[in-house]
Amino acid sequence: MPATETRRRPARTAGGDDFAALGVDRAIASRLARDGITTPRPIQVDTVAAALDGRDVCGRAPTGSGKTLAFALPAVHVAPGQGRPVVAILAPTRELALQITEVVRPLGDMRGLRTWALIGGTNIKRDIAALKAGVDIVIGCPGRMVDLVQRTALKLGDVRLAVLDEADRMADMGFIPDVTRLLDATRCADGQLLLFSATLDDPTATLEARDSHDPVRVDVGAAPTASGDVSHTWYTLDRPDRREVVQSILADHRSAIVFCRTKRGADRLATQLTRNGCDAAAIHGDRSQNQRQRALAAFTEGRTRVLVATDIAARGIHVDDVDVVVHYDLPAAPEDYVHRSGRTGRAGADGAVVALVCRDSEADGKALARKVGVDVTWARHGGGRPTPVTERPQPAAQRQHTGGPRGSRGGTAAPSGGRRGGRGRRPRRNG
Repeated sequence: MPATETRRRPARTAGGDDFAALGVDRAIASRLARDGITTPRPIQVDTVAAALDGRDVCGRAPTGSGKTLAFALPAVHVAPGQGRPVVAILAPTRELALQITEVVRPLGDMRGLRTWALIGGTNIKRDIAALKAGVDIVIGCPGRMVDLVQRTALKLGDVRLAVLDEADRMADMGFIPDVTRLLDATRCADGQLLLFSATLDDPTATLEARDSHDPVRVDVGAAPTASGDVSHTWYTLDRPDRREVVQSILADHRSAIVFCRTKRGADRLATQLTRNGCDAAAIHGDRSQNQRQRALAAFTEGRTRVLVATDIAARGIHVDDVDVVVHYDLPAAPEDYVHRSGRTGRAGADGAVVALVCRDSEADGKALARKVGVDVTWARHGGGRPTPVTERPQPAAQRQHTGGPRGSRGGTAAPSGGRRGGRGRRPRRNG
């Protein structure tokens, strides 16, 4: 970080395990404490102090590990600009960008920083007006940001801190050319880059090598196993039986996210479930931004029990108190299974994950099960409820007792795929 860079923050205190001890402004630390956030999580301990000291950071951390606050805190300690952004935070999906904004905006307000979200599906004229009025922190998706740069409405030349959240997901979605174009427009060549990803694969490593300078590398590969048990049950069944089975699973849980492979499939399943008395809402890329936000709000507040989603929601939705995740269609890759499954078992709660494996693709399903790195209980469906069957366990070396991103010590699923009854119906919290 250049010597001319200034940060309005207190000196770090010696010892202690609270946020003020990491160098966080005491007023912000007090605000976090009022919200029940008193002890930094591992990813926050290892990154916040380094970032506040001006270091670049490259962190690997699963969803639900607390990384949003890990980069939000350094972001709100940057000195305000002169009407142009000084911080840019990039995220792969609209939902994730909005949820980051919900974390950053109140903290930024305490520091006199103006925050604005730049996402597709909204009125771009409002974005242009906000940028003209003056914004300090911009949070958004690469596509909308590039559009605004090309219109000369968004000027990134004053950005001293850039954050890439879910960098691997942005690579999967083809955003890397836009990301590099945006980074080239900032001052981050002599400023700061905080790069967070669930995996450190080739595209992420390329970004790190290209844009980071002697970064602090942090690897929180999995959340602590003591945080909650997540059971993983995989059913083998005939394809026409999937709807019957998913309805029996949903009857045993208060809240669920069901993943489908296609947008049409998500719409069709949500409609079928609702007709059968299980209120469900679909969320995918063809829904308008308002539709997506309404569906997510209804689910978060407990007015809708089931969210039927495509993979757009695997990393872009952070909601606590989801009882069960159902893979109605198997994901294409092990990492997709991990990210989908990470919607349950968050914030120390128990959870259940169910995958439906059609008999016509059972070989592919078993191959995927060997790769996902969790203990799987198999069950067969032959009419009525599925019944557990004994499968040869994976070799210990191939297992990670992490239950997806939130941590499982294996767990044993009930015949219906999870805990009976679930928790009481109450609003769920955005994480």
